[in-house]
Amino acid sequence: MKAPQLRFIPLLLAVGLAGCDDAPRFTQAEPGEAQSAGDATVRKFDVNAYSMPSANLSPVRRLDFSVGNSFFRSPWVIAPSTTTARDGLGPLFNTNACQNCHIKDGRGHPPETDAVNAVSMLVRLSLPDSEPYAQVIERLGVVPEPVYGVQLQDMAIPGVVPEGKVRVSYEPVPVRFKDGTVVELRKPQLQISQLGYGALHPQTQFSARVAPPMIGLGLLEAIPEQAILDNAKAQAQSSGPIKGRPNQVWDDAQGKTVLGRFGWKAGQPNLNQQNVHAFSGDMGLTTSLRPADDCTPSQTDCLQAPNGNGLGGEPEVSDNILRLVLFYTRNLGVPARRDVDSPQVLAGKNLFYQAGCQGCHVPQYVTSSQAAEPEQRNQTIRPYTDLLLHDMGPGLADQRSEFKAGGQDWRTPPLWGIGLNETVSGHTQYLHDGRARNLLEAVLWHGGEAQAAQQQVLQFNAEQRAALLAFLNAL
Repeated sequence: MKAPQLRFIPLLLAVGLAGCDDAPRFTQAEPGEAQSAGDATVRKFDVNAYSMPSANLSPVRRLDFSVGNSFFRSPWVIAPSTTTARDGLGPLFNTNACQNCHIKDGRGHPPETDAVNAVSMLVRLSLPDSEPYAQVIERLGVVPEPVYGVQLQDMAIPGVVPEGKVRVSYEPVPVRFKDGTVVELRKPQLQISQLGYGALHPQTQFSARVAPPMIGLGLLEAIPEQAILDNAKAQAQSSGPIKGRPNQVWDDAQGKTVLGRFGWKAGQPNLNQQNVHAFSGDMGLTTSLRPADDCTPSQTDCLQAPNGNGLGGEPEVSDNILRLVLFYTRNLGVPARRDVDSPQVLAGKNLFYQAGCQGCHVPQYVTSSQAAEPEQRNQTIRPYTDLLLHDMGPGLADQRSEFKAGGQDWRTPPLWGIGLNETVSGHTQYLHDGRARNLLEAVLWHGGEAQAAQQQVLQFNAEQRAALLAFLNAL
C-alpha cells in the first residue's frame, strides 16, 4: 500500500492524541522523503555535513556564502588592532568566534569538568517579571539582572574582570521501562562562582543554553507565518494534550511585536536579529541594530574599554559583514535523509507516530513563495518542528520567562539532521542544556504536554526502542 502524503500533516495530525490508534502506517518511504530541505538538500554525511551551502545555491552566490563563512569561523580580536575588520572583541564575552559555540556549525555542549570556560554553553539571567518593568519586558522579553544583565559572560579582555565562572554537576534520575530496563537520566545543577561584580540579585533566574545546530535556518525562516499559526489553532481546538502557542517578540528593526521563531524559547523573530544579539551578548560586538557594548552601568571598566572600528561611532560589525553572515546562516544546507526504506527505520517511524511525537514535531511544510532567498522559495521541507512553545513539565523547567514563554515552555526543536550530530560535533548531548547524553534520554525527559508520548515510549520493548532510535538517527 502506498504511504499517505504528508503535505497536510501540520493540520491533520498535529491535533492527534499521543498513542492514538488511527496513526498512519508506513510500509515504504514517501516520495521525496529523503530530501529534507527540498532542492536545497545536500548529500554530505561526514564531519562537514552541517557546513555545506544549500545544494541549489549558484556558484556566484556561493562566493558570498564563503565570505560569510570566513566571518563566522575566524576569531575576532581585541581593539585597537591592525585587523580593523575583526576588532572590537568584548570587553565582556563568552567566545571570540561564532564557530566556537556552533562547533562545525553543529551543536554545543556543557563544559567538561576540567574546562576553563563554558564556551558553547551560556547562562541567561533575569529577574521575575513585574509591572514596573513592563516596557523593558516588551522589548527584551525579560527583566535584566541589574549588575550582570541578561547573560553571564565568563571571559573578558585584559583590564576587565570576567563576570563569573560556570560549572555544571549532575544528580541521577532513574527511569524504568515496562520491560524492567532502567535508564539513569542526569539532572544538571548549575554552579556560578568567582563573581566579578558582587553578588547576584537574590531573585535571579538562570537558564543554561547550549548552542543549537545551524542547518536549515533560512528554510525555517521561510515557513509561512500562517502555517505556524494554523498549527497553534488546530492544537488549541483539539481534545489532545498538545497545546502549542506562538511566542510574540520584539523586532528591533521594525519596532513592533511579531512572531518569534528562533532560540530555545522562540525569543527572536528572524535570523538577522538572532545574529545581532549573538554578536552583542556572546562576543561583545556592536552593530547598527545594537550600537552599545553589552556593559551594565556597574561595569565601569567595561564601559571605558576601547571600541573596535569605532572612528565616527561606526559599529564593530559593519552592515556589510552582518549581511554576509546573515547570507551564510540562511544558506547552510540540510543533509539528506539516510535509509528511508529500511524496515527498521520504517518501524521506528510508525512508533514515532504511534507515540504522537508528530503532534509537536510536525514533519512537513512548503516554504513561502516570498522567502528572502530565491533558493528557499516553494520548497517542500521536512524539519520536524512546529516552532511553537510547549509546556514541557517541571523536569525541564528553567522557571525563566521570555516574552510569552513561561518557565516550563520550550520551542519544539527541529529534528532534521539530528542523526549526524555525533559525526559533526563529536558528542550526543541534547536538549537546551545538554543534559541528555543520547536521543533516548532526550525522549525520556519529555513531560508536560509530551507526558503521554513519553509514557507511550516507556511501554516500548528493546526492539521497539532500537527502531525508534533508528528512525531518529535517519533524520
